[in-house]
Amino acid sequence: MEEPCLVVAELQRPALVLGSTQKIEVADRVRAREHALDIVRRRSGGSSVVLVPGGHIWLDAWIPFGDPLWTDDVAAAAVPLGEAWLSTMTNLGWTDLRVHTGGAEAAPWSDLVCFAGRGPGEVITADGRKLLGLSQRRTRNWVRLQCLVHRRWSAADALAGLSLSEEQRCVAEMALRDAVAVVGAVDEAAVLDGLLAALR
Repeated sequence: MEEPCLVVAELQRPALVLGSTQKIEVADRVRAREHALDIVRRRSGGSSVVLVPGGHIWLDAWIPFGDPLWTDDVAAAAVPLGEAWLSTMTNLGWTDLRVHTGGAEAAPWSDLVCFAGRGPGEVITADGRKLLGLSQRRTRNWVRLQCLVHRRWSAADALAGLSLSEEQRCVAEMALRDAVAVVGAVDEAAVLDGLLAALR
């Protein structure tokens, strides 16, 4: 890959996507099957995301070594992309957003659910909800930054395929109820155009 690019990803089937460091035991195969969730694993990120067709905008940014957006600093690498998202969403009517520029921040349940915690480059609302989730995978030649915003989200759905006791599930649902900001019916083409303009 010689040029940077943005790739739009589309889902064909619902899935519980485990993070690269999660053990398979965190998933409950029976519950996942009951909710029609395939259990798969990604090679980036630390914890799970539930994905359903039409429920998200998912873009991957591929940055080759030597590009102006390239940096060897893993945390700093995500910040310009987060700033491009912030600019784009602001132009689409969102207000009081900020980019998390520090390191990864754990929170209750973030070891299980990705959107519970915060990482560098992620976009956060004024009331502390996560709008944009980011994860990355890198080699010597390129970095792949995976970006996801939710059109709709519920804590119950995010926990549906995970192995939890009923008490844990109840506590987690309450804790995560207001963790995520959703973009609703925002136009995907407008988001892509805004990101391309901001990154240029």
